[in-house]
Amino acid sequence: MQTPLQITFRGISHSDAVEAAIREKAAKLEDFFPRLISCRVMVEASHRRHHQGNLFHIRLELGVPNKELVVSREQHDNHAREDIYVVIRDAFDAAKRQLEDYARILKRETKTHEIPPHGRVIRLVSEQDHGYIETADGREIYFHRNSVTNGGFDKLEVGSEVRFTEVTGEEGPCASTVHVIGKHHIVE
Repeated sequence: MQTPLQITFRGISHSDAVEAAIREKAAKLEDFFPRLISCRVMVEASHRRHHQGNLFHIRLELGVPNKELVVSREQHDNHAREDIYVVIRDAFDAAKRQLEDYARILKRETKTHEIPPHGRVIRLVSEQDHGYIETADGREIYFHRNSVTNGGFDKLEVGSEVRFTEVTGEEGPCASTVHVIGKHHIVE
């Protein structure tokens, strides 16, 4: 980390054991995500009148390139929050999940939706209920009347733009599903 780990205790006296547990978890986060810039941890205890012990809350602020990630959860009536080590574990587990998501973004591994193959109708053989699509790379794809969605085969014309799902048939590539694209649709 570029900035040393900062640990603050509020409503609770300093504990070397708690600090050691936090330092260990923070070191593991830094091993997992070496680009971690800073880590600030606030340990709080709420002193309300309970039949049981105090409830603890951990707030983590992680500095990462171009962003700050915050982990802070308020869960009242959760008896696991009475054990500070469980609260520390849960907060750092949540921080690790956020770092995993952020790492995927940095690596550009976010989900992308592929644009379905598209082309233009180049031939229609209406009496035999089929036609051919020319793809952007110049290939010809066969399609049958039943492949065109919403009964759109009769509305097709040579030059109509379509989106399709390509499969390999007995005689080569064919379209299992053909969607007619509107006249003014811009295909990238």
